[in-house]
Formats: sequence, C-alpha cells, structure tokens
Amino acid sequence: MASRSFRASRSNLSATSDTLDGQNKPPLPPTVTFGRRTSSGRYVSYSRDDLDSELGSTDFMNYTVHIPPTPDNQPMDPSISQKVEEQYVSNSLFTGGFNSVTRAHLMDKVIESEASHPQMAGAKGSSCAIPGCDAKVMSDERGVDILPCECDFKICRDCYADAVKTGGGICPGCKEPYKNTDLDEMAVDNARPLPLPPPSGMSKMERRLSLMKSTKSVLMRSQTGDFDHNRWLFETKGTYGYGNAIWPKEGGFGNGKDDEVVEPTELMNKPWRPLTRKLKIPAAVLSPYRLLIFVRMVVLGLFLAWRVKHPNNDAIWLWGMSVVCEIWFAFSWLLDQLPKLCPVNRSTDLNVLKDKFEMPSPNNPTGKSDLPGIDVFVSTADPEKEPPLVTANTILSILAADFPVEKLACYVSDDGGALLTFEAMAEAASFANIWVPFCRKHGIEPRNPESYFNLKRDPYKNKVRPDFVKDRRRVKREYDEFKVRINGLPDSIRRRSDAYHAREEIKTMKLQRQNRDDEPVESVKIPKATWMADGTHWPGTWLNPASEHSKGDHAGIIQVMLKPPSDEPLLGTADDSGFIDLTDVDIRLPLLVYVSREKRPGYDHNKKAGAMNALVRASAIMSNGPFILNLDCDHYIYNSQAMREGMCFMMDRGGDRLCYVQFPQRFEGIDPSDRYANHNTVFFDVNMRALDGLQGPVYVGTGCLFRRIALYGFDPPRAKENHPGCCSCCFARRKKHTSVANTPEENRALRMGDSDDEEMNLSLLPKKFGNSTFLIDSIPVAEFQGRPLADHPAVKNGRPPGSLTIPRDLLDASTVAEAISVISCWYEDKTEWGQRVGWIYGSVTEDVVTGYRMHNRGWKSVYCVTKRDAFRGTAPINLTDRLHQVLRWATGSVEIFFSRNNALLATTRMKFLQRIAYLNVGIYPFTSIFLIVYCFLPALSLFSGQFIVQTLNVTFLTYLLIITLTLCMLAVLEIKWSGIELEEWWRNEQFWLIGGTSAHLAAVLQGLLKVIAGIEISFTLTSKSGGDDVDDEFADLYIVKWTSLMIPPITIMMVNLIAIAVGFSRTIYSVIPQWSRLIGGVFFSFWVLAHLYPFAKGLMGRRGRTPTIVFVWSGLIAITISLLWVAINPPSGTNQIGGSFQFP
Repeated sequence: MASRSFRASRSNLSATSDTLDGQNKPPLPPTVTFGRRTSSGRYVSYSRDDLDSELGSTDFMNYTVHIPPTPDNQPMDPSISQKVEEQYVSNSLFTGGFNSVTRAHLMDKVIESEASHPQMAGAKGSSCAIPGCDAKVMSDERGVDILPCECDFKICRDCYADAVKTGGGICPGCKEPYKNTDLDEMAVDNARPLPLPPPSGMSKMERRLSLMKSTKSVLMRSQTGDFDHNRWLFETKGTYGYGNAIWPKEGGFGNGKDDEVVEPTELMNKPWRPLTRKLKIPAAVLSPYRLLIFVRMVVLGLFLAWRVKHPNNDAIWLWGMSVVCEIWFAFSWLLDQLPKLCPVNRSTDLNVLKDKFEMPSPNNPTGKSDLPGIDVFVSTADPEKEPPLVTANTILSILAADFPVEKLACYVSDDGGALLTFEAMAEAASFANIWVPFCRKHGIEPRNPESYFNLKRDPYKNKVRPDFVKDRRRVKREYDEFKVRINGLPDSIRRRSDAYHAREEIKTMKLQRQNRDDEPVESVKIPKATWMADGTHWPGTWLNPASEHSKGDHAGIIQVMLKPPSDEPLLGTADDSGFIDLTDVDIRLPLLVYVSREKRPGYDHNKKAGAMNALVRASAIMSNGPFILNLDCDHYIYNSQAMREGMCFMMDRGGDRLCYVQFPQRFEGIDPSDRYANHNTVFFDVNMRALDGLQGPVYVGTGCLFRRIALYGFDPPRAKENHPGCCSCCFARRKKHTSVANTPEENRALRMGDSDDEEMNLSLLPKKFGNSTFLIDSIPVAEFQGRPLADHPAVKNGRPPGSLTIPRDLLDASTVAEAISVISCWYEDKTEWGQRVGWIYGSVTEDVVTGYRMHNRGWKSVYCVTKRDAFRGTAPINLTDRLHQVLRWATGSVEIFFSRNNALLATTRMKFLQRIAYLNVGIYPFTSIFLIVYCFLPALSLFSGQFIVQTLNVTFLTYLLIITLTLCMLAVLEIKWSGIELEEWWRNEQFWLIGGTSAHLAAVLQGLLKVIAGIEISFTLTSKSGGDDVDDEFADLYIVKWTSLMIPPITIMMVNLIAIAVGFSRTIYSVIPQWSRLIGGVFFSFWVLAHLYPFAKGLMGRRGRTPTIVFVWSGLIAITISLLWVAINPPSGTNQIGGSFQFP
C-alpha cells in the first residue's frame, strides 16, 4: 500500500509541474511514504505530513506558544523535540528506492565494538524503562540522558511521543503530568533565546533566506546610519586603490540627515585587503621563454619547408613517412606549447581570511565563523581493490581538518553497497572520537593516522606540551587496535553471517517439524544472507549475491554515522575520554554520512559520475554546503588548512565567477627514481600553472573544490558583462539592468541560458533537476551562501557580513527520506542530470568533460599550489597497472574528440588558448600512430641502407641542432619557473614515448571501435593495495604482469637492436661504406632505445631473480651476436655477407 502511494505521489507531482505555468502556483512537495522499524520489530508507516504533524506541526507549536501552559499540558519544547528527532535519525539506517517503501531501521548497534561518542550512530546510552522496549534514552550533545520528568524516569523518543500524544502527557513512571522546566534550561544554549517557530506554510528555503535577510548588513541602506560603501564612493570624492581605501579629506557620508556626519572608523582602521595575490613569473625567465617558443616555431617552419623541398629520391617512401610524422609532431608541439605562454603563481593569506570571517565585528559580535559550508565527497566502489583501511584513513583526515566543525560534512559513496565498507566507516567514526581531539590539541600534521605514525622525521619536533608523549603513545596503541579491527572485519562479518544463517536454518527446521508431525523433514535451503551487527539483514550487497542483494541490484542506503554537531563549541573535560585529557579541546565531530545509491538491473548507473551526482543531490537536501570538495578514497588531506586556502579564492573579489579550485595531485609510495613518471610533475607543475594564466586548469578528478551552483549547470554571474556579444547595444544593457533589478536578490545570479535576460524560471527547474522540491528549494540558498562578502564596492554580487552565523536546520526523518528518494535509480529519468547538470556522462574521463562544460559556459577556475601539499594519494607503480591507467585516460580523450565536447565546437565564452589546450586533450592520443611509425624509421633505415635525407649535409644538421638546442633551453626555463627537476622532466619524456607506443595506440583503436561499431569499453579499477611482500615497500614495482599493451614497445626494441647489428655489419663489409647513413640511423635508434630503457628495466623484474623474460632476452641477444659473427666471418666459398644471404 505504501509503495503504491509513493508512485502515485510521483506521478501527481509530474502532472502538477507540467501545468504550473497555467496555474501560477508553486510546485507541491512530493509526499514520500516511508516506514520505521521500532526496536521491538514492528514497522510503523509514516508520511512526511505525519512526521511534521508529530514533531513540528504549526498547530502544535502555535498551541505551545499562544496558549499559556497549564500543569496538565506541558509538552516538550520544540527545540528539544527537534534535537531528539535528529538523534533518532542518526541512529536509523534509511533504505528505499524504486517501487519500495522508504524505511528507517532503528539500529541499537552498528559495529561489534561499543560506540562512545554521543554523535555516533548506535552510541552507548541508557535503555528505555518502558516494559518491552529496549530503545535508547534521549540524550544531549555530551551524551547525557534527557529525562523529561522530575522523577528521572528513563524513556526513549518513541515512548515519550506516545505518552504525550495518546497518554495525556502523563509520565509512565510517577504517573504525574510532565513538567518541562528542566528541558527549558537545557534548551537554552549559552543564554541565547530559543527561536520562535516559523510561520505556517513557510518552506525551509524561505525560512533560511528570511534568517539571512534579517542579519543583512546595512551597507545597502544608509538610512540606518551604518556605513554605505556605494553611496560614499559615488556621492563623495572617494576613490579605491588596489587592496586599500583612499579616503577624502572631508571624509564621511550622509545618513539621511544633512548636518550629521558619521566617521567610518572601523574601515579607517582596517582597510580592505585581498585574500589572494597573483605572483607573476619574473620577466628575466618568462621573456626568454616566450622568445624561444617563437624562435622554435620559425625554425620548425623553415625546417619542414626544407624537408618538403628536398626529397630523398633513393628512398622516397622513407622520406614521405618521415615528413608526414614530422609535420604532425610540429603540430602537436604547438598545441602543447601555446597554452604555456602565460604561466602564473598564486598565493593566499589565511590571516586575512580569519580576520574577515572568524573575528568579532559589528555584523558578527560573537565572532562565530561566517565561512560557507563545505561538503566533502569520498567515492569508493570495491573494498577488495580499494582497502577499507585506506578509505578509513582518508575519512579521519577529513574529520580532523582545520575548518569550522559545524560547516563541514563528509559523505562516503559506497557504489558496491558492501557491509565491509559500512562497518569500516563506523569503526572510523568511533576512532575519530580519540583521533580528532588529539589532532586539535597538539596541532598534528598530517592528520591521516597511518601517514602520521609512519613519518620518518622526529615526531616530537616543536611539541612543547608535557603530556604529548603520553597522549601519542596511547593514541598509537588505539590506532593499532583500530587497524586490527578493520583487518578482521571480513572474517568477523563472515562468521557472524554463518552463525545467524545456522540459527535461521534451525528455526525453519523446528517450524517444519511442528507443522509435519511424523513426516520426514527435508533439507532446508534458505538464502545465505549477510547480517549486520544488530542481527538484521544487510540491505546492500551480500557476500553470497541474491536477488535484490547484488552489486547491480540493491536498495538505496543512507546512514548518518555522525550526527550534525552542535552550533556552539563543545569543550572537553578530563572525564570525556579515558585515554587523553581533552580539557578545553573542542570534541565535536563533523557530520559523516554513508551513502550507497540504489542500483537495479536495466538502468545505466554511469559509474563514478552517477555516484557523484547522487551525492550532490543527497548532500543538497541534508547539509547543502555551497562548496563541494571531491576526493578519491586513497587521497587524504595532507594539509589540514587546505580547505581554507581554497576558500580564499572563492571568497575573494571576483570569486563568484570561479567554478572550482583545483589542487595538484601529490603521491606517496613512489619509487625514489620514479621509473614510470608517476609523480607526473610536468603536467601538474608546468601545464596546470600555465593554464592558470588563461581561463583556469582542467579538472583532474580529485582534489577539487567546486562551487555547487556551477555543478548545477548555471552560467556565471555577469556573463554578458565579461563576454559582450557583437550585437550588444545600450538598449539591451538597459533592458538587462531592468530585469535584474526586478529579480529577487536570492535568485539574481542564477541563470541557465545564453542570455542574461533569461532569468531562472522556477517552474522549469523540476524538468532539469527532478521532482524533489527539497532539492529545488536548496538551490537559491546554496547560491546566496556561496557569494563573497560585500565589504567593498568592487565586490559585485556579494552577501552581507554575518549572514552565515545562524544555526543550521536540524536533521529530521523526512529530510533523510527525501535524500533516499533522490538517490534512487529512477530519479534522473527525463532530467538533465549527467547532460548539463552535475558530473557529465558518456566518457570514462568524466572529470575533463565536466570541467570543459563549465569553462564553456564562461566560468573560470584557479590552480592552488600550497606550500605544504594539500592532498596526497597513491599511484600504481607497477608497469602494467600504470599502462592501464594511461590507457583509461587516453581512451577518454579519444571519446572527447569524437563527441560534442570537442574544443572545436566550443562557444565564444572560452578563450582561444584555453580552447587550444582542450583541443590538445582530445588529440594527443592520435600522436601514437605517427610516433610508432617514427620509432620504426631508424630500423628501416638501417635495414635498407637509406636515410630520411639524401645526405647528412650541413643544412640538415644545423636545423637539427637548433631544434634540439631550443627544446633543451625551453626545458631548462620550464624547470626554472615551475620548480621541477631535470630528472623529472626526462622521466616524463621517457614515459611519453612508452605510453605513446603502447596505451595511446590501444586507446585510439578502442575509441574508433566505440564510435564506428558502438562497442563499449570496460575498465577495471586501479588497485590501491600494495604488494604481497611486506618487507619491501616497492614490491609492486618488480612484479611482471603480462599485457598485450607491451607488444608494440617490445617489438620496437627488438627491431632496433637487430637493425643496429645489421647496419654495422653492412657498413663494415661494404665496398664503399656509407658512414653518414649508418650514423644517422644508429643515432635515432639509440634515441628510441634510451626512451624505452625504463620499460626494458620493468620487464626484467627484481634484481637477483630470474624471470622468464630474461631467457627471452638472452635468446634475442644470442641471435643478434650470431648475425654479427656471420657478417664478420662469412662462410668459405663466397664473398657475400652472410654467405648466400642477400640484404635488401
């Protein structure tokens, strides 16, 4: 019955949204029906309306506000009831999806071990004293029991609600009416009065915006007597400089009275300061760099012209192939080099950020944080390839980050729906109770426990607190036990499931014997389920897959592992932890949510991009942070202030036009020689810095701080102002200002169209974002909260200071139920999710496409290189894994080239050099075709006795020398302004050839197959686990795993080695030796072999061991030596080289 009601409500909403234009009515909220499993095992069906009427109905709250309380009518305070509801939500596992009831399963136990932190799901607490009920008693932020009656009778949230609604408000213990005097005292937080209930009919969005409006600064309204920047600037002789204010001598401004003048003393003492600075590359480096690029372009043009005009008539085929390849190489070099003309560096000022957003001011007297919220997304899919311990360490580094606790939320996407990941995250939440306060108390860096305890430097350096050694020793012991628990989870889950399964079989056999008295009992076969710690079935993927419990077929799951923290700091005491003294340390933890989206057969779930979009929707409903930080499960926060550094760019002047801040990827566990260029420093420190001087760096999939409304597909503010069209005129501008002026301020920057006059039409949003009114209501709120502070006239589209210091909305069951509905498999049907909204579908490199779409709409991005690495992760150091990783990237680039995301089709909002950079992203794999041909040319030259030119004359050698020297000088200058090392540049050159002759060619073939024949490409996850050899940190480096990608490089090496031997033998025994042709061919063969040296070294495996490949190489060398011997000492009776063998 409930599922039918759910489907009907969705169809009714669709019909309603289609007729909105005619009725001019706001869309109706969807009525989601869901059930709740009580501790006794019964299910209670609730709708959102029922919940609202039970916990927050306007009639109920108006009754408590307007009617004087009497001794027989003392209901619980609304604020307390909301907090109790939030505690109930955090202890419930929400499941649901398509054609199924959304259920809230109350869990008294999430993991086998006890949960001690009051914010954690299943936290230890007193049990309800009502007979037959074993639920937990209501508690406050510190875990202290909330007892609504003076007799201290312990009662849970459900039983208390029953007593108030159906029991006449009588306490089941003392049989006296409830008195809420104690509750009132607990509700008042820091002597702040409780907020009045919202008026009836007001949505969450309207309530949130009304609170923000009430705290607006009066910068816009000078009648109040406060300082008005705009009026002072335009009605006086005042002017502004860059970074500070220049005041007129007569200073002051009017406030509505002609005679009264108010001095802006606050701004006189604190001039406006920027949060970020652009550091230009020194002209002594940049000017020669640009000059060399121009010189090399000219020389390449002259060289190619000379090559075309001087063919080798003796080997026209060899000349033709070489010229075609050289022309392509020159074109490819131009695409790569032109975007590097304007590299920049940037720096941030965290002190200014703290002064502006976290210090007391007239608009923020308490000094509460005025920073916008950040939702952190962590994605994982397979606990076997992405170990839960790695993911848990990433979660712990996020929870311990140096950012306002109440403004931070972490969402873990488990696309595999594995109970192992679920319980590992619960264990991490439990350990965070010790780890996070320890980090705050002692300023620990990095805040990943695995990395911190494995540091090779002195851990006691700069530590002055006398209890640090004792605390560190205790936390280290707790972390070791935590690791053992994580490592033992697979066996623990398996043993638990086997035990419960055996119990179920015994129960079933007993029932059969009772029903069949004398008949023989047949063997019972029941599905072998996976059981949770509280003795119930896991709703996700089972260890033994079954219907509705497999990787591609399971319900949506949301579990609030750590409920939202209190709004005020919660300072610890000596008794808060049995391990370390937490006196005066904030013990709050950020919101932590486990999410596993619904999966059903027959739906395209779009891999990682689909999982990210599900998190975007769920987080918009639950916390709605204006900014989103995206991290892979193996990328942890290495710099606890990284988010503050990214926020400096978003909150600075003009920051509202930034779609994302990309951080460089840094890696750990790479071999010291970086054999396969895993650090990728040339890309992250050269190419990305160069793009930062244009429209911004590309999005690389992790370590990126997004603006939420940019992910929603909206255009940047002032799009036409920054990109005027050729037909713009004064009339159009006046029209734009008129339409914008009539638009509510909260919606003013939201546009989804090519024209600024096309304002956001709220009635069309369900067709773009889906039918969730919660989600649609959250969009203007996220846009408003993400604006920079309006503390300077140059800051356009800003928000008033102090507008984000208000408390957040408490979580309730209807909110989480709505989040379940938006992660269902059907929600994206007939919407623009994946097409224009969120992460873009259709490519294995969804990250590049998503960033391209934002730049194509006119957004800008910024590259944030911090002094201390912001994030660190792992990279595959095994040759085969590395080649498959490069294959995936290159295949995505080929898909981009053959799609509508080709940079040739970009709009005029994208800058020319930025377009060239994106064009290079789609074209670079095709270089592999010409590169392989060019690698075989030296061998063909040695075999045939010809060369790519007629003779090695001075002109050819001069061109070759100039081209080589300019390339080397450009490399030196790039090293100078980027800070990389020469060895890193050379490793990148080597792996460019290794990847170009293996993975890139395969990517071109797979991309063509997909475009022409429609054959889809499947990729396996890159393994995040280490090798089996625990004694060697780099054991994976020496493992030789065969793949077909190795065939082209091996063939190139073999052919070039044999060709060198043949070339030498021919030249030595020829009547007229052609030494110039031999030298040319051997030089280029050695050039090829030098680039392939790391590849050959990888095939040899570990030193001291003899893999099979060594015997193969021994045979090849033996054949080569034999050919040389036959050439040097031919058989008697013939004067030909090699006897009767004739070289071509």
